[in-house]
Amino acid sequence: RFIDEPVAAALGYGLSAQGSRCVLVVDFGGGTLDLALVRMSARGLQQGLCEVIAKEGRPLGGNLVDRWLAEQFCRRLDFPLEEQAQDERNRFWYQMILDEARRAKEAIHFKDEVFFNFQPPDDMRDFQARLRGDTPELPITKELLLEIMTDNGLFVTLQSCFDGIKQSALQSGIEWDQIDDVLMVGGSTLLPGIYPFFEERFGRGRVRAWQPFEAVAYGACSFAADKIHHSDFLVHDYAVVTHDPKTHQPDYTVIIPRGTRVPTAPDFWKRQLVPTCSLGEPETIFKLVIAEIGHGVEDGRSFSWDAAGVLHKFGGSKTSNGELVVKLNDANPTLGRLNPPHSPSDRNPRLEISFGVNAERWLEATVRDLKTRKMLMDKEAVVRLL
Repeated sequence: RFIDEPVAAALGYGLSAQGSRCVLVVDFGGGTLDLALVRMSARGLQQGLCEVIAKEGRPLGGNLVDRWLAEQFCRRLDFPLEEQAQDERNRFWYQMILDEARRAKEAIHFKDEVFFNFQPPDDMRDFQARLRGDTPELPITKELLLEIMTDNGLFVTLQSCFDGIKQSALQSGIEWDQIDDVLMVGGSTLLPGIYPFFEERFGRGRVRAWQPFEAVAYGACSFAADKIHHSDFLVHDYAVVTHDPKTHQPDYTVIIPRGTRVPTAPDFWKRQLVPTCSLGEPETIFKLVIAEIGHGVEDGRSFSWDAAGVLHKFGGSKTSNGELVVKLNDANPTLGRLNPPHSPSDRNPRLEISFGVNAERWLEATVRDLKTRKMLMDKEAVVRLL
């Protein structure tokens, strides 16, 4: 049996085999950068097929980034790399430098700073450097890696691919906001600046990026085993954020647990709440922050980005299986206005709130003022879930 790679990625990321959806697959690996805009249908997913709307690709990948880093480091080490191409001994040391550049590149994904820990033999260094006798340390930061990538035109190339896909989509009658999901495949999608590039253009709720190494393999196995799901499921917990009145520490009450199949009932989670009146003044605006809680797994590995775009790894060796909390609507947490205002001395429930998830994975809120019996929100979309 054969399956198109974008379909395998979609199944591996848990997309349902129900209805039609437009998906952008970003495959950025060791050797190439490929973007494919495809249309998937329920029947096509069952057959392992999809309709390709647009494709863009470039011979740019993690191996080329390693070379950029090696060249930068060799210049700083006064090691004239460009003159050593035909010498077998020097090619050996260049490969060693390339391997160390790759190690440093991967290590900086999860640390603020790492060091390039390789020095070529002294007789291979520039004559003036040998006279000085210095052995420079080479600290590497995400900012430096991002600068090297930018200077070598990586993001110009990425934007060129992006613009080509967008133009072809418009010619096919597909507006950019009609793209349902963006799937990140390949280890180079973990490079600094790559995830933020797509998050800025599509929003966190449309970019699936937590398993760039395994998604295609998982999807192919699901297809081969005829274990294709007909509904989406959520991969994170989603919670409302409150604060302890004494310690002021945040508490997280899960309203939609991970693994939940969507869509859900509109009142999947339903409670009556008392406004906090945290400033000791009558409350006129009802605010509720929704947080995404990412978890580690006992087997395998997954990745997530916090609100600042910093990469975190869960699972696998030498990593923590803790939690990563990202507040999704911190900039606009308002879920209704109270008229009359709620008094701090009134400890009776004032609001009845329900949460559910629709077929497009939007968290919908229904808020009713118990005092005035007015509906403040009626199944209104708040944030999009993954």
